[in-house]
Amino acid sequence: MKVIILAGGFGTRLAEYTSSIPKPMVPIGGKPIIDHIMQIYSQYGYKDFYVALGYKGDVIEDYFKDNNLWNINLIKTGANSMTGGRLKRLQKIIGNETFMLTYGDGLSDINISDLVSFHKKHGKLVTVSAVRPPARFGALKIDGSRVINFKEKSQLDESWVNGGFFVIEPGFFELIDGDETVLEKEPLEKAASMKELMAFKHEGFWQCMDHKLDKDLLDEMCKNGNERWLKKNY
Repeated sequence: MKVIILAGGFGTRLAEYTSSIPKPMVPIGGKPIIDHIMQIYSQYGYKDFYVALGYKGDVIEDYFKDNNLWNINLIKTGANSMTGGRLKRLQKIIGNETFMLTYGDGLSDINISDLVSFHKKHGKLVTVSAVRPPARFGALKIDGSRVINFKEKSQLDESWVNGGFFVIEPGFFELIDGDETVLEKEPLEKAASMKELMAFKHEGFWQCMDHKLDKDLLDEMCKNGNERWLKKNY
């Protein structure tokens, strides 16, 4: 199964780093966070990556030019494309296959095998991981395991939020218009209203690198040998 990583945003809230490099290349424990994200998937056997490039994509291309660990495909998806637009540009590459999607700035000890099994079992268009961090992230309203409402970066005191690890059926592409479409708005909101968006509830570790304090926290975890997003025997 292909894994898409959205890696084209400007990362303005980490401007002290992203003025010179794209956010997925911000180092955590001495290597870019995108490297850690690929390790999360590869420890479950998923090593076929498609990285949607945008802002300073050449930095990512240069980093992976000598890669021999994984099958990494670097695709330029436009300097100003929104998250949905970047995904839409990969439609021909994905074809009619189920695929996974995540952002280039979040780490978790989510069980990818269980996530995929959950998705296959319910048979809907989209599975989103649901986690419990502060309410400044995208809020999910859940009935059982079905997402009945999706609002990105809500300031409301919601229990579950978008954790960024998705499993998606190719039919979801039809809900995306083009480059200006924000994934977290019309496409996912429409999927929820169609009863085609399901939540995989993850109670374990999850951390998004949104601000410098988040980066510092992840750096400290690496320094202490506490990389909770990796299996102990990996």
